[in-house]
Amino acid sequence: MALPIRTLRSRAHQFVKDYADAVKENAESQSFLNDFFAIFDIKRRSVATYELAIKTGGDAGTKRADLLWPGTLLVEMKSAGQDLDKAFSQAVDYLKRLDQQDLPAYILVCDLQHFRLHHLESGEDHQFPLADLPDQLDLFGFMHGKAMQNITEFELNEKAALLLGELHDSLQYSGYEGHALQVFMVRVLFCMFAEDTGVFDPRQFVQYLLNFTREDGSDTELHLQKLFQILDTPEDKRSKVLTEEQAAFPYVNGQLFKERIDMPSFNAEMREMLISCCYFNWKEISPAVFGSLFQSIMDKQARRNLGAHYTSEQNILKVIGPLFLDDLQEELEKILQHKVKNTRDKRLMDFAEKLRHLKVLDPACGCGNFLIVTYRELRRLELKLMEAQAKGSKALGFEIQPQIPLDNFYGIELDEWPAQIAQVAMWLTQHQMNVEFAKSFGEEPDLLPLKEHAHIHNANALTLDWSEVVSPKELSYIIGNPPFVDRKERSKSQIEDQKKVIGHLKSQGILDFVSNWFYKSAIFCKETNISTAFISTNSICMGEQVGALWNPILGMGASIIFAHRTFKWSNDAKANASVYCVVVGFSFNECKNKKIYKYSSPTSEPEEVLVDRINPYLVDSHEVALVSMSSPLNVKNKMIEGITPLDNGILTFDSHEKNAILAKEPELDKYIKKWITGHDYINNKFKYCFWLVDAPPSLIRKSTALRDRIKKVKEFRESSKSSQKFAETPHLFREKNFPEEFVIIPKTSSQYRQYIPIGFLEGVIASSAVLILPEANKYEFGVLTSQMHMDWMRTVAGRLKSDYRYSATLVYNNFPWPNATDKQKQQIETLAQAVLDARQVEFDKDPETSLADLYDPDLMPANLRKAHTKLDKAVDTLYQPKGFKSPMERVQHLFKLYAKATAAI
Repeated sequence: MALPIRTLRSRAHQFVKDYADAVKENAESQSFLNDFFAIFDIKRRSVATYELAIKTGGDAGTKRADLLWPGTLLVEMKSAGQDLDKAFSQAVDYLKRLDQQDLPAYILVCDLQHFRLHHLESGEDHQFPLADLPDQLDLFGFMHGKAMQNITEFELNEKAALLLGELHDSLQYSGYEGHALQVFMVRVLFCMFAEDTGVFDPRQFVQYLLNFTREDGSDTELHLQKLFQILDTPEDKRSKVLTEEQAAFPYVNGQLFKERIDMPSFNAEMREMLISCCYFNWKEISPAVFGSLFQSIMDKQARRNLGAHYTSEQNILKVIGPLFLDDLQEELEKILQHKVKNTRDKRLMDFAEKLRHLKVLDPACGCGNFLIVTYRELRRLELKLMEAQAKGSKALGFEIQPQIPLDNFYGIELDEWPAQIAQVAMWLTQHQMNVEFAKSFGEEPDLLPLKEHAHIHNANALTLDWSEVVSPKELSYIIGNPPFVDRKERSKSQIEDQKKVIGHLKSQGILDFVSNWFYKSAIFCKETNISTAFISTNSICMGEQVGALWNPILGMGASIIFAHRTFKWSNDAKANASVYCVVVGFSFNECKNKKIYKYSSPTSEPEEVLVDRINPYLVDSHEVALVSMSSPLNVKNKMIEGITPLDNGILTFDSHEKNAILAKEPELDKYIKKWITGHDYINNKFKYCFWLVDAPPSLIRKSTALRDRIKKVKEFRESSKSSQKFAETPHLFREKNFPEEFVIIPKTSSQYRQYIPIGFLEGVIASSAVLILPEANKYEFGVLTSQMHMDWMRTVAGRLKSDYRYSATLVYNNFPWPNATDKQKQQIETLAQAVLDARQVEFDKDPETSLADLYDPDLMPANLRKAHTKLDKAVDTLYQPKGFKSPMERVQHLFKLYAKATAAI
């Protein structure tokens, strides 16, 4: 009678462990083969002979085959590292000398560390290392009573997901949909994984489909329904008239097959799709890929860009590493290095107990990737601990068996399908870790019947009371990757959910959707030992969102304990999502070893820096979060927006229209001015506008060019309630006054520029896409264009996609200006003029040159760069005579000045 695959796998793991160091054929080969046969409950002496003499003919005399099992197997053994091809040729030569009735079906050559199994009839040849034997037992079906069908296996890749997706679509198209379809697909996925990983017998599920169901698919529904019922029934309670194949399936339990659902009907094509999916090799799937692969089955868009939005394992480790995993690994290493045995054993016991009681919640768990990787890493820590225990004292107070329960892992997910997948994926990961355990200890813990499960709740995390999922007093960590949704892209339901969570906060409307998870976690963690860390878009740590979100959280008593500064979102997809992210970890507990992970570029590797404190801008400085200010911090000159024309583009025009207008009405030239936006200013482009503030009514009434335009402006303004009051003066922009001379600051500038191109303009009307500083002098221009101010801007400004978004109320009004003497101001003015002169030199060379050209980081002229560098150094010394070594030092100093200046406010 065939042995259960779980028994065979455990024996094979022990065999691998016993012979991991075997190298010499003469010393090891016979015990090796005796123990190999024993895996399958075969007494070698009853079936096979060692050193069988084979006459070779001629003068060569007699040679000896290492082992012959007549009619079944010929074995040739070698010492480790010897040529298996040569050994195979030697074995083939023996076949010529054997009697017909003794000819084997297989040849096995082995060097104690590698196997090569050859099927003589089919020509199939399989080679694998000793360590892979537990996963290759199906090749030895002839030894354990399992006649394996010849099934071609394919590596798991995107094709598997696409094929499963097509099966899903076919079932849905047939009218089978909703909850039943989701449950059915999850069960099928489990069965495919189970038969490839030793949870079921090898190929057990696909052979059931091949052998029991008709090719036309007409009875596939019935047989799958029967199978699911069998999998939910304990062996001792099953019908006695089940076929041998049906009875061989193990009892699964765990609620996976408990629910009775309507089953889908199949046709021949759909049956073939299901069988084809089984041909992929599911055993090597990474835990981090579970979610993306399975999610794509249900989502056609996700299938087109497989994995674009799931969290990669690398990014998951950026969260759980600094939050707890790194400390646990370091703690274990210190324990293992302890010289006093009794103390070491006691600390190992305490550490094992600590691991068993860690509880983790992901309140936006999706398909469970964070929980999967966390569980896996904790199991690996536990395995390392048990390996140390096995090598040392056996007297510790726990047995060598996996102890970390799935019950310690909690998730909340809005959509049913990923919630279902998360539940199953945790079981599959548990099995993978049981296999890793078996490689160390020679025994594979049984996954089935399922005895425990992760607590995955299909619910809205923003309206659910999390204490219904897990008690805050029992929880250790909150982790995850909440939804990336810009505040402008929220759905109506998301807006309502946000109001329920942070609707009471001032300025909650400016916060992105991800902020809800940060705030709700803070409320949940208050007065507990829980630490929290999430991946988020970097918007929550820059611009106006910082004060709106972090002032309330810090005000509760929380502090940021680690952070990854901005990095580019990455995963294993062909087309990565273009998102810039941060990781922020916070807690209400005191943390001495705070860490900032810096990136020289968004795609580079992080550099860890130990710091004393971390503010919401992810800087080692005072815990301040700026809010919009109506007036500058310590200067008088107020920065304002340019003009909002409120004209639907009717009063502005290009140079061709200007020339056409003046050709007919030259008297209008006096009332036409240059009109500029931030983009046009940077790219050396101008448009024109009618500026009719001082224009006499008679001129306006007589002008054909003006009359038609003004009529259209009036109609446009009257069409909207918010602009109706301006319809009374349709010939004017919304603002009627504008300075003759000013410093211009584009609101938006590329992240790649070292400096925002700012400058002086005169006699120009600027749009609201720019900010202006009226009547500014060269000292103010010099400070604003300095690296000091640019570093401040890069830290506190918001972003438009990845570009900097300068704000008067946030960046300029909160900027701590230096206390400069008249002499120092004069020096800055001189150096500022040198910057302007360096620009003019380039403009004189080529009038087509733009500021975009001059401030391209790869094209910036040497004389302009030199002028800026001198100005930067001079501005630095206004703040600190010795200057600054890095942008971080500048920003830290500015936050210190800001905290001091606002302490009394």
